Amino acid sequence: MSAIGELRALRGSGDRRAQNKDNVAAAIFLAPWLIGLVAITLGPVLASLYLAFTNYNLLQTPSFTGTANIERMLQDSNLGSSLTVTLVYTVISVPLQLAVALAIAVLLDRGLRGLSFYRSVLYLPSLLGSSVAIAVLWRLVFGGDGLLNAFLAMFGITGPSWIGSPNTALGTLILLHVWTFGAPMVIFLAGLRQIPRMYYEAASTDGAGSWRQFRSITLPLLSPIVFFNLVLGIIGAFQSFTQAYVISNGSGGPTNSTLFITLYLYQKAFGSLQMGYASAIAWLLLLIVGAATALNFWASKYWVFYDD
Repeated sequence: MSAIGELRALRGSGDRRAQNKDNVAAAIFLAPWLIGLVAITLGPVLASLYLAFTNYNLLQTPSFTGTANIERMLQDSNLGSSLTVTLVYTVISVPLQLAVALAIAVLLDRGLRGLSFYRSVLYLPSLLGSSVAIAVLWRLVFGGDGLLNAFLAMFGITGPSWIGSPNTALGTLILLHVWTFGAPMVIFLAGLRQIPRMYYEAASTDGAGSWRQFRSITLPLLSPIVFFNLVLGIIGAFQSFTQAYVISNGSGGPTNSTLFITLYLYQKAFGSLQMGYASAIAWLLLLIVGAATALNFWASKYWVFYDD
């Protein structure tokens, strides 16, 4: 073998040893995540899939019942009501939240003085919106003797218990969700900063007004960000639990007007100890969220535009 061939062989052997060392290092760093994925996520997920076909009350050994839980779900009127409430909440609250977040982001993008302060203040509700403290505060504001009715009383108006009326209880939760617009607002603001100013300058030169620029430049170029926030918003709305639980004291509100599917799942799992049936509901929720996400990805090709 020539000297050049030996040199190449030695170099190749050294490269393989370096690559093996890199693989070992990567495996070591990934090990905690992989262990957590299997032990904390994948294991319980597979266990819940098995429990969905059993009768299990946390105290006795699960007994396999086949499709009994699925048949029960088809006849459960309360489950249907919780699905309807959750869908109404999602369909109304997510678009409203995104609209408010985008409007505020457009205003902040105009170069306000003290932008960092306003951005931090407006983002704060997103950090606290799903907490128990904010849900309790919402009860103090919209209760029968809450701050809102105290304000209306100054004008001689007697307000109802907004969280105690079936006509307005869900609306208060929708308002709470819209109020936590900080996270999508920050993402929208980052997206707006990436749109080249020359597009607006050219449009202004051609006589396009602010609304035309927003409709023809901002929205198309921001559509991937809108799509991202929409998908995350829908998934988060389907998972909403704390607000409904605290405001209704875990009961689902008057005439089940705030009975989210997550709250109904909790009632069955830890209120009635029907863990098998609750696992079946959890998998139903997973399928619904997956279907909604897939539908969004399919529809995105008609309205999301990427700058290739």
